[in-house]
Amino acid sequence: MGTVMADATTIGQSARRFGRWTALAAAMLLGACQTIVPRGPVEPSQQRPTTRPVNRPSVDVETGIPRDAERNRVALLVPLSGSNAGVGTSIANATMLALLDTQNQRVRITNYDTATGAAAAAQRAIAEGAQLILGPLLADDVRAVAPIARAANIPVLSFSNDLGVAGNGTYLMGYVPTQSVARVVDFAKERGVSNFAGLVPNGLYGERASTAFLRAVEGAGGQVVSLQTYARSPGGVAGAVTRLAAKAPYDAVLIADGGATAASAAAMVKRGSGASTRILGTELWNSDTAIAAKPALSGAWYASVSDTLYRQYAAKYRARFGAGPYRLSSLGYDSVLLTVRIARDWKPGTPFPVNRLRDGDGFAGIDGAFRFGKDNVAERALEVKELRSGTTTVVSPAPAGFGK
Repeated sequence: MGTVMADATTIGQSARRFGRWTALAAAMLLGACQTIVPRGPVEPSQQRPTTRPVNRPSVDVETGIPRDAERNRVALLVPLSGSNAGVGTSIANATMLALLDTQNQRVRITNYDTATGAAAAAQRAIAEGAQLILGPLLADDVRAVAPIARAANIPVLSFSNDLGVAGNGTYLMGYVPTQSVARVVDFAKERGVSNFAGLVPNGLYGERASTAFLRAVEGAGGQVVSLQTYARSPGGVAGAVTRLAAKAPYDAVLIADGGATAASAAAMVKRGSGASTRILGTELWNSDTAIAAKPALSGAWYASVSDTLYRQYAAKYRARFGAGPYRLSSLGYDSVLLTVRIARDWKPGTPFPVNRLRDGDGFAGIDGAFRFGKDNVAERALEVKELRSGTTTVVSPAPAGFGK
């Protein structure tokens, strides 16, 4: 899946004004269901697909052509069938929940299934009057949709994390490794880490993580002792760890992969270079609900968006739809919060005021503060977490907002 770089320690001069927006986001999340409280961890992403959104008279989400001209028409392009239907439906459910929570009367969202053809879905959405596209999720789908939307002067707020699809009218809301790597490297340097090493998988994600890692360490004033790549095949990680150990000593090792691979690699790293080696992770770990239960990762640090409001959202989602959300579904919820805020000054039937996406103070959402940079990628305020004895502890909170 195609799925952000903030120096979090420098953000915050406009905290009071942004704090009001954050409070409003929290109030909207909780206001429509005051009795719902967090009830433990959310289900892992391997869960069965959640039920599709059910049309309700009070909710302005529908399939087909919108029937009124009094509201801003927005298209949601996600996979609602096929192998990615689970996460797509979870995002669609999240947009419905956001409309319910905001009690919005100015935005109408119409769902389009990208699994049957993303380009065709975009063409249909534009023909039916959409002035803004939320999605798609997959990078290849974004590539198919972007030129069609651009020709119609329709902006795209994609949920992808592939930096290669950003720009020319396409904006990325997805979590990209660049920012999480920079945040955790900066934190590690502040805590005395000077010599870094890295393990990254082959492929596009690994390439992006490698580039981000090298730049972050250089920017922080540290040194990369060794950076090894590996294939996701038997013996691939072990071979990379052996090559890495030949360059020891080092203070910390970044493992730019998901929780299962990271845990396996971390155990080998500590056997080869010593138990005191600090393990660093990326935003991928935040989608693994069992990450804290992996003994080899005890003491590890990683940066991600905050889960504080997400836990409340997930409990409400579960109560309404009967199953927990996919972690990525918060992108759908936050895209609606952004749209609703801009819709206050967006006259129905007119083009989406794309310049409003450049608000320097940013936006507030379930995942905290974010704003779009010149590269059209969502810059996020990230927190740093430490895994300790089966629990996750925030060791460096995310800033509340952005300064100009």
